Amino acid sequence: MYEKCREILLQEFELIQNAVIIQERIHKAVTEREWTVFEENMNSMGSIEIKLEEIEKEREKLFAVNEAIAHEQGFSDILDHQGQFYAMISVLPADQRNDLTSIYRSLKTESIKLKLANESLLSYVNELKNTLREFFDLAFSDRGGKTYTKNGTHFPHDMRSIVLNQSF
Repeated sequence: MYEKCREILLQEFELIQNAVIIQERIHKAVTEREWTVFEENMNSMGSIEIKLEEIEKEREKLFAVNEAIAHEQGFSDILDHQGQFYAMISVLPADQRNDLTSIYRSLKTESIKLKLANESLLSYVNELKNTLREFFDLAFSDRGGKTYTKNGTHFPHDMRSIVLNQSF
């Protein structure tokens, strides 16, 4: 069980590290408006997500086996994933337990880095969106902040490209 858990955690750790690097590239591509680089990195992020889902399923199977063993031994408490992890490693020798705990903490640290990078990018994009919305509200105040299509229907503000045929 130790080797399988270690292998899964190391695979997750490596994928999360790669995701952090790709997330930084995505942020850079957005700020520098390099859309082909952005798409390439988004595709890479998608493949990492698929791999993480597969590894997550393996980890859940491992936890399910451990939970079944714990249930047989009279430990029937239902634990969250963190509790399941610590319950599983509690029966291991100290050196193996320390090794898995160290990998698990590193995985959590990288996950937090990825979450912060995602939040930073989302904040940046939302700020741009708000700035554009305010610009359109000021530039086209006669339209009440609304943009219309060629057919005269209301066109909501979004992040798609727009071409203006008016001069200031």
